[in-house]
Amino acid sequence: MADRRGIATIGGISLTLAVLAPLAACSSDGPDDTVGAVHRVDGASLVHLSAEGKVDPSQSVTVTAVPGSRLTDVTVVGPDGRVVAGRLSEDQRSWQTTGRLKAAADYTVRIAADDGKGGRGETTAGFSTVAAQRLLTAKLGPDSSGSGVYGVGQPLTVQLSEAVKDPQARQEVERALTVTSQPAVTGSWYWVDDKNLHFRPEDYWPVGTTVALAFDGTGSRIADGLYGGDRAALAMRIGERVETVVDAAAHELTLTRNGEVVRTLPVTTGKPGFDTRNGVKVVLGQERQVRMSGETIGIAAGSSESYDLNVEWATRVTWSGEYVHAAPWSVGAQGVANVSHGCTGMSTENAKWFYQNTRVGDLVTVVNSHGPGMEPFGNGFGDWNVSWADWVKHSALGQPVNTTVPPSQSRATGMIRPEL
Repeated sequence: MADRRGIATIGGISLTLAVLAPLAACSSDGPDDTVGAVHRVDGASLVHLSAEGKVDPSQSVTVTAVPGSRLTDVTVVGPDGRVVAGRLSEDQRSWQTTGRLKAAADYTVRIAADDGKGGRGETTAGFSTVAAQRLLTAKLGPDSSGSGVYGVGQPLTVQLSEAVKDPQARQEVERALTVTSQPAVTGSWYWVDDKNLHFRPEDYWPVGTTVALAFDGTGSRIADGLYGGDRAALAMRIGERVETVVDAAAHELTLTRNGEVVRTLPVTTGKPGFDTRNGVKVVLGQERQVRMSGETIGIAAGSSESYDLNVEWATRVTWSGEYVHAAPWSVGAQGVANVSHGCTGMSTENAKWFYQNTRVGDLVTVVNSHGPGMEPFGNGFGDWNVSWADWVKHSALGQPVNTTVPPSQSRATGMIRPEL
């Protein structure tokens, strides 16, 4: 006999009733009077669904069998095809969602049950969740709108649209963030403040690594009234390992590529009172020409220390204005003394070479200066000045992340580039 389909109601929810063929049967020309034979029943009459109307996604949904019946299978599927986790009671009388429901989403519930008398049936119901009061969105960095190739020191950044202070809510944010790479690395998130997170590996990114970052918490509950907003994703690739060490005492800069010294250049760094910061910095950007004024760092115009110059081949390493740049006015001091206001200066020819041989994300480390240490955050990327043990402590989940790419997202030719 062909299946019969109709419309039924569970707990006020309209649903499509699917009457299934018996799980086991034998052909017979006459009536089947076998004791205990399985027969089809109205599945909708055997169960009750707690969801009525619009459901609060923070609340669980329960399926209950009527007295004398038991549940044999319950599946809840979201609009993205993902199955919501759930738990069946030991007596098989009830089933409850344990997985998270998304806001403003439609769900399908497929239920199978038997009536304890040899009757079995299936039914399908549906429910919807209410929209979120507030949506949390994420701005991801670095901006890979250009070449998408960065140095080995480049951290991943996330700027949230709202402050998230609660530790549990921060865990939900981290669960919504996915970092994958080929090759895989061990890394961790660090909450810089209530709205900003950074991700870095335990060590610098391996040369040639492809990296993908995604915020995929759409509709997921973050905190009371706050749910994940639109998905965001970016991809980047890591170039060669270019590291620069500026020795303020020796007045020289040494650039290495993949562990091999490429060139050592005479430089000048910050003079007393304007000493260059020690520590590891990450290249933030490069400007063919930039206007530099002493007033931007608190030097009064017209004073003996004031300056206002157009500077060429400028490679920025802090937001407050520290650069590696051309300084033709101090060539006589380069390699001999420190006479700058905090930047690393060199000849125009050498500055052009340095500019052309570095990129955003490369590392610039200053040693043997009398200046303070590079701050970890707020003035560029000082992330690598934080020990790995301390870095992991500032993750809401409190543990490292392995960036292995799931098999479903990889191909023989490499990682799938996510939507940008």
